[in-house]
Amino acid sequence: MLAASLFEAEGYHQTSMERLAERAGLAKPSLYHYFKSKEEILFEIHLSFIQPLIQRQIRRMELGLRPSQVLLEAVVDHMEVLAEKPGTLRMFFEHHRELGPDRRAQMRENRIRYRRLIEDTITAGVAAGELRPVDPRLTAFALFGMVNWAYKWFHVNGELSPRETAYFLWDLFMRGVQHDGTEAAGPPPPLPSSEPLPELSEQWP
Repeated sequence: MLAASLFEAEGYHQTSMERLAERAGLAKPSLYHYFKSKEEILFEIHLSFIQPLIQRQIRRMELGLRPSQVLLEAVVDHMEVLAEKPGTLRMFFEHHRELGPDRRAQMRENRIRYRRLIEDTITAGVAAGELRPVDPRLTAFALFGMVNWAYKWFHVNGELSPRETAYFLWDLFMRGVQHDGTEAAGPPPPLPSSEPLPELSEQWP
């Protein structure tokens, strides 16, 4: 979204509706026809991030993918947003307080829903023997702690692609850093591209 990229480059509070209209190639009244306020644009940015994550997570669970695969693809989701939607993660994590009470409450509900989907995946991984017995909520927080702040250090033009970086983080999450004397297996293969899936606090509640 153009607005997220502009907010990141020039600052949310410093960017006016007039500036947004200019960058979008619209007259200011035309922009107000679509969005009544800058907060409404910010809310749309939040929705454009969290709703696809929820939809994808539900779809993967419905497909019966292995829990480890589902967790990998969840990490990939976060990393690919950095490349495909510049500024979105920063707006989501750093500017939720600028939303009004009703919209903030809605976003909290979305975050809780997504977190519980990840917790369910971790629980399924334990049941399937892919994960050792762990507390699902704490483990979900650990996973979010790895990926939520990637926007502060990940560079799109860096040595690794978003998916390659996601594989590294996933492997670190799944296996840790302690050497157990065995050769680590590679990550599960990516999902087939024939059916693209639909397009993430404070910290997660």
